[in-house]
Formats: sequence, structure tokens, C-alpha cells
Amino acid sequence: MGADEVVDVARRTLGPVGVCLPVSFTSTPPVEHQRAAVRQLERAGHRAAWTNEVIGKDAFAHLSVLLAATERMAFGTCVANIWARPPQTAHGAAAYFAQAFPDRFTLGLGVGYPQQAESVGRGFGRPLATMRDYVGGMDGETWPPAPDTAYPRILAANGPKMLGLAAEIADGALPARLPPEHTARARQLLGPDKLLVVGQSVVVDDDRDRARATARQVVAGWSGNAGFRDGLAELGYPAGDSDEVVDALVAHGGPDTIAAKVRAHLAAGADHVTLLLPIGTEFGPGIDQLTQVAPALADLT
Repeated sequence: MGADEVVDVARRTLGPVGVCLPVSFTSTPPVEHQRAAVRQLERAGHRAAWTNEVIGKDAFAHLSVLLAATERMAFGTCVANIWARPPQTAHGAAAYFAQAFPDRFTLGLGVGYPQQAESVGRGFGRPLATMRDYVGGMDGETWPPAPDTAYPRILAANGPKMLGLAAEIADGALPARLPPEHTARARQLLGPDKLLVVGQSVVVDDDRDRARATARQVVAGWSGNAGFRDGLAELGYPAGDSDEVVDALVAHGGPDTIAAKVRAHLAAGADHVTLLLPIGTEFGPGIDQLTQVAPALADLT
């Protein structure tokens, strides 16, 4: 399967919108709860779900359980951390998924943070060079050979340099937590033939004032990241957590408000938008929130 076909298949199977499973740092839901959750999301009409990877959590082990628990749902990593496994191991596991669950797996890769490199005794280095080397290493020889099955590889990329690298060496990119104007720029940098998955932060709450207050807390948590601040400045947004910035970055309110922001990203060039609940959202309530928004997205899926 050629690169163009890989992207076309991913566009069809992922559909225009998906959800990222809630991320809580205080507990790990029992496996049966997670199986039940993705079945609930699938019944609600969500076609794709994504999972993250942090120190101590293996995204591939997680998805092996969830893929087997569902019938049609597509899954992806947002993102698999390159420090968690050697590149040949990542490729072998991804190819195995692609063979076992045809057209249902997308590999999102991210360079992560210095502390994640330090946790495995590695130096963080230069992100662009590190990512280039890693993706190149994925095609290194393994023994026995990895399954000869194709799957999409996309890179976590907000800045123009990483987006450019994604256009060069990957099947697409996964920018996150930025407004539709950034999606339009990302599409321009990637070109029309690459897969563009966008992570959209959401706060699901019918109480508009409370939703905005929560969204403001979410934005405030990002303000210490220099790259995030620089990216906003390039798009013409002021520093801080003004209403303008909060409204641009976080879809907050009822399901129709969430759906409107998804449509804005799709209109700007995204192939797929995945909904990101605030970090720390407890698993059960988060799954219920994602289920709640499904009807408002039904005409997209």
C-alpha cells in the first residue's frame, strides 16, 4: 500500500471527528471499565478514539486491549512517546496492530519532554534531529521481520519546523490546542496529500459561565510553555488568558458549541478532529461527557 493510499484509508476509517480518552493522573481505571467505556463510545456513534502515553503507561499495551474490545472503532496514539521504546520495536508493534486490526490503527508519535527522556536515561537532544533519527530508525532491519502491513505515521507538531518535518518524513501531523487559523497554516505546510489530525481542547458543560471559567484554567496551565506562547503570538493573539484567547483555544459549553469548533477546524483543512478533555478529568465522568456530545456530531460522522 502506497503512502497516498495509507492516508486515504485513514481518512475513511477515522472519519472527521474522534475522542481522546480522559487522562487522569490520580488513578488507572480497571481494564473492564475501559473496555466498557470504548464500547459505550462506539454505541454512541464515535468512530475513533485516541490514547496518550506518559511515564509508566504503555500506549500500545493499552490499545491492544481496546482494539480487541470493539468491533469497528479506529484507534490512534496521541501520542506514543519516542522515549518509551526503540524505533524498530515501535514499528514492529504498529505493523502487528495493522495486521491484526486492518485499517483501525494510526500511530501518532511525539518527541515529548526532557523529563521523559531522563526517565529512561537518555538526553533529550534537539527535537527535530531526534525525531528524524527515530522515524528513520523505524525502517531499520528487525529479526524476525516485522509484518509487511502499512499503517499511517503522524507526528505531533505545532511549530512550522516540526510540521515541515512531518510533511517530509511522515504521513501527516497532529497539532493540538491551537485555533482553526493554525489548522489552516498546518494544512498549507503539509500540502493536500498528508493526514492532518487536530487535537481540540473541550470543556463540556451546559453552564456557559462555569464552562468558560474551567476553560480559562486550562489555558492558564499552558501559559508557562514558551513554544505555546510563541505560537499564539504568531497567530496574532495576546498573551494571557483573556476571553479572546480562551474562546479561540477551548471549545466550551454544550454539545452544539463543541460541534461548531470541530466544523471550524474541518473547514480550515483538518481531516480529523479529536476532542481533548482537560487533563485530570476523571475517567467515568469524562466518558459520559464524550458520549453526551456524540449526537451533535452525528451529521459529521
